[in-house]
Formats: sequence, C-alpha cells, structure tokens
Amino acid sequence: MINVLIVEDDPMVAKFNRIYLEKVTGFTVIGVVHDISAGQLFLNNNDVNLVLLDIYMANNNGLDLLVEIRNADINVDVIVITAANDRSSIQRALRNGAFDYLIKPFDFERLKDALLKYREKFERMKEGQDVQQKDLDAFLLKKSIHNINPIDLPKGLTVPTFARIARQIAEWENRPFSTAEIADKTGISRVSISKYLKYLTGQDVLKVEVIYQETGRPLHRYLLQPERINMLHSLIGEIK
Repeated sequence: MINVLIVEDDPMVAKFNRIYLEKVTGFTVIGVVHDISAGQLFLNNNDVNLVLLDIYMANNNGLDLLVEIRNADINVDVIVITAANDRSSIQRALRNGAFDYLIKPFDFERLKDALLKYREKFERMKEGQDVQQKDLDAFLLKKSIHNINPIDLPKGLTVPTFARIARQIAEWENRPFSTAEIADKTGISRVSISKYLKYLTGQDVLKVEVIYQETGRPLHRYLLQPERINMLHSLIGEIK
C-alpha cells in the first residue's frame, strides 16, 4: 500500500480528499494534519510515501513544508492540491519536485489520474528493481510503455466499439471479468468482444486466466493490469 499524509487546514476539504483517495486501489491515508509543524512532525515519525499538500493555510504556506522536505532529504513525494493558481506558487512547487499540481476546485477524475500516474511511478521505482529508459519515460514524458493509437486499430476493429468496451473495462479495473459480462453490459456480441480482448491482451493491457468449469469447458477471465489502468483512461480520453 502507498501510505498517504494529507496536510490541509480545512477539515471538510481534508475529509473529502480522504474519501476520494481511498476510492483508488493501492492507497491508504495514515494521517491527516492541519498545519506545517504537525506535518513535519508526522513525517519525522512515520513511514509516508506521498503527501497531499495544501498551500493556503492559516499563518502557513504549504510550500514551506515542501522546501523543508527537500532540504531534509526526506524520501517522500508530494502532490499539491490548492486554490493557489498564481505562477509563482506553481513554479515554486514544481521546482521543488512536486509530482503534480491540482488547482481547486477539481473533479475526482483529475485527482484519480494523478494518483494512478503516481502509483505507476511508485511500482516502477521499487527498490531492488533495475530501471530502464522506457520505465522512466512512462511518467517523465507522460507516456505509456505501449502507445496504442485507437485510430490505427487492427483491421476489423473499430474506434466506437473499442471505446465502448474500453469504458466498461475501466469500470471493472479491480476485478476480473468475462466476455459474457461485457456483452451483457454493452450489447456487443461475444464474438466481436473476443477480438478486442485478444488485442488488448496482446498489448499487455489485460492479462487472461483460463478456468475450467465442471463441464470441462474453459472460461477466460480477464483482468486489467494495474500498471496499465492509467493508459486505458488516457485512451478513453483520446477517443472522446
């Protein structure tokens, strides 16, 4: 799990940020504090991977905590969530290594995109794993390892059908599903769906498991690869 600290002086905003965050698989909130000094103390005494940081706080500027984190070489990442939309604040945050910067008000999908991208980075940068250039490019250049261009789908696959299937898969990002389940939800024939699932499996977007039923017939169960979730959402966004 990715341990998250929320630094936000408005209790209601902190509550909603926590609710939003815990909707995304792989994240857990281990602390909520309301000022910089409490944030610094919490970081010194707890194992935190990610900080959701507000800037405007009573008698505090959240960016001062970001600077302290960098000066103290604390191994933690920061996503800034703030109403501050001035160039100075944005530049200061980015220059001090903020992973992302969200301007209030924002919708859940924007926060979800930021968290999914961070989770992808977190998985790729685990200790003990060699890092390749393509791994860095996945988040430094905001690319996915496999760049699927839906306009260039293989012969026989169409963009509208791809979009319908992709949106349904995105809703089931954390559980396995079958061809029949997608057919029930979309109204698309199983034969047609199978072609798209085969394509997505070949692109490493999906993994497939074959389960043999009591009758001996095989049942294919598909699951969206965790590190490809953000890519699928990007594809859906391109199709809109």
